[in-house]
Amino acid sequence: MYRLYLGNIPALSAIPLAAEIMAAAPPGARRAAWLAGRALLCHVCSPLPEIIYGEQGKPAFGGEQALWFNLSHSGDNIALLLSDEGEVGCDIEVIRPRPRWPSLVSAFYSDGEQAEIAAERPEHQLAAFWRIWTQKEAIVKQRGGGVWQMADIDSTQPATHFIAHCQQNALSLAVCTPTPLNIQDIIVDISPQR
Repeated sequence: MYRLYLGNIPALSAIPLAAEIMAAAPPGARRAAWLAGRALLCHVCSPLPEIIYGEQGKPAFGGEQALWFNLSHSGDNIALLLSDEGEVGCDIEVIRPRPRWPSLVSAFYSDGEQAEIAAERPEHQLAAFWRIWTQKEAIVKQRGGGVWQMADIDSTQPATHFIAHCQQNALSLAVCTPTPLNIQDIIVDISPQR
């Protein structure tokens, strides 16, 4: 089973949580996204299992839980990928202009990934940049790594994991899982309706 929950950071971070969770939240700019992630986890896993951190800081459920998760956020959007099939990674990005994105492609994208972008019409190249970025980051996050390892990832090469991607409105979403899936089949949007 896989589920990809999408939510709104301001709405989720305003949900009252247990005092010990609130006390563990980091101060500053990361606080709202962290609280939103915990609120989303509490929404789908009640009671919330203990959360531990791996060598490189990847959160996981402690104990004998046969559940894996990964969180990602961009702008006011947050995504939670939940799995009972093994380690997972997810990334969500608002498709937006990014200064000097072609230089990031040169530095962090493989020849195959660069060719994918070059094959797109100019007006679609920015969306292709974000599609590949989210795929690469989902792979790194499944492994428990950091963004600095993205240059070592080639999303065009076959591997022991499966990558699914979709574009939903102005969002690029990618997941990396141990078994194949259709990403559209697993999306659950819990954002407030406007």
